Formats: sequence, structure tokens, C-alpha cells
Amino acid sequence: MTRIFDEDMDAAFATRAIHAGQRPDLLSGAIMTPIYTTSTYVQEALGRNKGYEYARGKNPTREALERNVASLEGGIHAFAFSSGMGCLDSLMKLFKSGDHIVCGENVYGGTFRLFDKILSGYGMCFTFVDTRDPQRIADACEANTRAILVETPTNPLMRITDLTAAGEIARRAGVLFIVDNTFATPFFQRPFEYGADIVYHSTTKYLNGHSDMVGGIAIMRDDELASRVEFIQNASGAVPGPFDSWLALRGTKTLHLRMPRHDANGRRVAAWLAEKLGYDRVIYPGLESHPQHELAKRQMTGFGGMISVDLGSKARAAEVLSKVRVFSLAESLGGVESLISHPASMTHASVEPERRAHLGITEGLVRLSCGVEDVDDLLADVERAFAQGPFVV
Repeated sequence: MTRIFDEDMDAAFATRAIHAGQRPDLLSGAIMTPIYTTSTYVQEALGRNKGYEYARGKNPTREALERNVASLEGGIHAFAFSSGMGCLDSLMKLFKSGDHIVCGENVYGGTFRLFDKILSGYGMCFTFVDTRDPQRIADACEANTRAILVETPTNPLMRITDLTAAGEIARRAGVLFIVDNTFATPFFQRPFEYGADIVYHSTTKYLNGHSDMVGGIAIMRDDELASRVEFIQNASGAVPGPFDSWLALRGTKTLHLRMPRHDANGRRVAAWLAEKLGYDRVIYPGLESHPQHELAKRQMTGFGGMISVDLGSKARAAEVLSKVRVFSLAESLGGVESLISHPASMTHASVEPERRAHLGITEGLVRLSCGVEDVDDLLADVERAFAQGPFVV
């Protein structure tokens, strides 16, 4: 089982981002973790090995990433997976047919698709609620509830869940509290401090930060729970290769440098958009106009670079998407480069139109991921794309 080094917990975030879970290579003294491209390991004798048998179970590069992210999140154990969805699918194997999970209604479209279109077919039960209201979470819990799963801020509506309240509900119900921390990252939000049992990420996004790999990771503190997830990781085999693990590990080394820039750029772009288009059209937790701004300030130390804007119609959204030059029209988020997307036809295309309309994911909604470019260039780009043309009210 991948466990962080105890001394890694004592250093500041920036130091842990660079050093936690890693040691110079014993063979050569290489300061960077080697990429162990091997499928198997030579055993010293029958029944005796160096802790490695087959790479699906363990890989030293992957273990370094796992130890590093566990330290950043304030966890004890971590397990890396081949994608964020592979991570979530593996976590769902903690449960069985007949088990019930309370889930935020505005989660990533792939999360909803996995639950509603696949796992429900195997007898698992899901109730999707607006987790902005803790009472709705509590009311949805039933005798067979086994977990509460939230995403905060949510994708793409930037809704905030009160982690303290949700954690208390989970404890009273005796269920696991699972938090998707992809948007906030451990730099801005630490769900374990609010009662989370499992924190998971798409490492594809901010943790890697360079849009050059796909992965996921789950972190926990409880030894018994970690043993179960470790067994699932090995048995199901949704593991990342060593090169993807190395790329994610390279990314976490600069997380503390990138996130403040994402945040600063996000605040400036959101403020400009709100001033020009109207505060009712721009969704960003860092704006005082966001209905949960004060809650976001209490449980987050920054607001990040994710912004959503409702332009009123698909035609207007398409017009804006065609005019950007620094922002690139693409799926995903959290890279050093700025991206813009149309959730209704991209990240949430798998969600039925009626459900999207109910949630507020309109055809006119666009989502921006502010990168780390010069903010004046980002502002010039949004001014060119957003400042012209009428809006549909």
C-alpha cells in the first residue's frame, strides 16, 4: 500500500509539492524520479521480492505520484488510476447492488453518465440532489445509503457545497463522504479538514496542469478503506502507465506556482465579464455577486480559474467561441493554456436536454478555464469575443 513518509507532513505546501513522496534514485542519485517502464520484476527467490511483483499492482513511478498527492491533500494513502472516470468507477466498486448513493445533481457529465447509464443497471441506486442545501442531502439519505458524493465547486455551474455540513450529515448517517476536489485542488481546498473520507481528482486537470496526460487519483486516511481500494486497483487494473504518472508528478511540483496565477487571472477575467455583461450572467465564486461567495471564502483559500457565462442563446455562444484567439475551443480544463467550451454540447452532452435545462446548463452557457498567460492578453481576447453583438434576454 502506498503510504506517505511521515516527515513529508511537516513541511510547507510548496516544499511538499516538490519533494514529498520522492527520494533521489538509489542506483544513480538521480534527483528526478525515474520512469520505470517495466511490466514485471525479477524476484530474489521463490516467495521473496523487493516489494514488487507485477506492474499492475505496483510501479515505483506511480507510487511516487501517489505519495506526493497524498501529502498535498493531507491524506495517508493514495491510489492513481488511468483516468478520472477510471478512478471514480473503481471507487464505486466499494459498493454493491442495492446500495444507495446521494450525489450532487450538478456533477461532471461523465459522473452522471456512469451512475445513471451504467451502474444503475447493476442494481446500484442514486439520488441526485442540489447539495447547496444541506437539508436536501440529509433528506435523501435512506437506510441503504452508503455514501454521499459531492463536487465543489461544481462543473460547470460553480455551485458550492458546505463541506462541514455535508461531512456532519455523512457521519450521522454512518456513510462515506466522497469529495471531487478537481476544480479547487488541495492548494485552495482541503476536504479532509471538513470530514471527507475519500478525496479524488482527475489528475488530467490542475494537478498535471499541462494537458499532456490523462489520469485520476483517490486519497484517503483510513487504513482499512485504503486496503479495500488498493485491492480494487490491482484487481480491476485501471492503472496509469509510468510515463503518465511521471507527467502528473512533474505537474504537482509547480502546483503552488500555477494556482495563484490561475486564480489571479480568473478574478480579473470574471470581474471584466461581470462589469460588461452583467453580474447575473457571470458565475464565479470569487465575485461578491455569487450567492455562495461567503461560503466559498470560508472553505477555500482561492477561487481558481473556472468561470461560466450565460450568453442567452446557442447562436451567441457560437459567435463568441468563433472569435476567441488566446482561449482555445476544447474539452478539459486546468492546463497552463486558457480553454473555452460549450458544456451543453461538450462536457455535459451525455446529460438529457430536459435535465440540463432543469439544472441551468443552457444552450447559451460557455465555460472558461483561465490559464497562466499574461492577463492583459486574456482580457483583450475576451473583449474581442464578448463585447460585440446583442444578447437574448
